[in-house]
Amino acid sequence: MNEPIFLKPIFKERIWGGTALRDYFGYDIPSPHTGECWAVSAHPNGPSVVANGPLKGKTLIELWNESRHLFGDIKGDVFPLLTKALDSADDLSVQVHPGNYYAGSRENGELGKNECWYVIDCEEGAEVIYGHYAQTREEFLELIEKDQWDKLLRWVPIKPGDFFNVPNGTIHALCKGALILETQQSSDTTYRLYDYGRTDDQGHTRELHIDKALDVSNVPDQGQVIYPLTEDRGAVLITTYLRNDYFSVHKWAVEGEAFFKRQAPFLIVSVISGDGEIRVSEQVHSFSKGNHFIIPAGIQEFFIEGSCELIVSHL
Repeated sequence: MNEPIFLKPIFKERIWGGTALRDYFGYDIPSPHTGECWAVSAHPNGPSVVANGPLKGKTLIELWNESRHLFGDIKGDVFPLLTKALDSADDLSVQVHPGNYYAGSRENGELGKNECWYVIDCEEGAEVIYGHYAQTREEFLELIEKDQWDKLLRWVPIKPGDFFNVPNGTIHALCKGALILETQQSSDTTYRLYDYGRTDDQGHTRELHIDKALDVSNVPDQGQVIYPLTEDRGAVLITTYLRNDYFSVHKWAVEGEAFFKRQAPFLIVSVISGDGEIRVSEQVHSFSKGNHFIIPAGIQEFFIEGSCELIVSHL
């Protein structure tokens, strides 16, 4: 397989969703309350489908199970990563995710959920909830019991281009007015700690998971400071935001023609602005803002030409 694998996104309606996925990317969203685009997913709750080439129509789950050579024959029961675009037209619930051991034992073998956010766009004055101010578990529990969320939670202002690492155990929430690209483990396990007391169209509140959330929350936790590393290669400016045990995340800002060698079993590429072409040998494939594709193990070297920004992740 010597061509990129383009994928069709899956959309999820959410109580907090809006229309930014349509307005920014041009996606055909199912409703004006669309919160999530599962862009590169082999999770059973929303598997991506191949949009091009000889594998067209297959799901990413099928590729993982039947054609592991595309991913460098790496080991594992499930495709390990999941890329999403998120539109928080309203505040998300305050939540926390478990690690691998807790999720595996409590959630039918599900992976834990470490994730990270790249802020594509946001309204002026937008914020996220990232960590908390409690210094001890006793203080943490007391503030929750007294419903003193304003004293507990840590609100952080955001701007386009910001990056946040959100490891398991971190209390967090996207707040109103943000468009985010999220890289995460392939997991759909979320424990809601607080949901502002809001109700759906039928007057029902959403389920909270207080006991599990308390089990896995980090105390203390005031978030992490990210120090990006930047490498100027002329036609491409490469910013490395994160390398950890689960994934690495970079931004490639391309102006002109840039040459790359694949240095991981496979690459996940999300086009967040602009357009261009990827050339493998004599084959040329065009892409534009909102496209997502995998560069499989069969591609050793390639060129990207255009004016674009790409978020690239890998193991």
